[in-house]
Amino acid sequence: VQLQASGGGSVQSGGSLRLSCAPSASIYNFNDMGWYRQAPGKQRELVAVFTDGGSIKYGDSVKGRFTFSRDMVKNTMSLQMNSLKPEDTAVYYCYADQLLYDGEHNYWGRGTLVTVSS
Repeated sequence: VQLQASGGGSVQSGGSLRLSCAPSASIYNFNDMGWYRQAPGKQRELVAVFTDGGSIKYGDSVKGRFTFSRDMVKNTMSLQMNSLKPEDTAVYYCYADQLLYDGEHNYWGRGTLVTVSS
């Protein structure tokens, strides 16, 4: 399974961006799916994940500013990012996992860079 992310770019503080991720398989097949990010010199961290229980978990630093969504018809997932801050600068990765007969499989997109300037 491949995940193709798009929508990154440069924006000024307070601006908005929308990231999209298009999996090569149906999103109905996934358990958890969402977005992580990794800033320079830091560990990868959770941004937003839709769990197989139907809830969405957000990282504390993005709550109230970022919104995860899925489009079951277009087979995509998106991340709407508002009120962006310089500390949101990172490479953003879309993620999905799938439970198969041989265990859990984790899939990562190649990442898309988001740069927020002050």
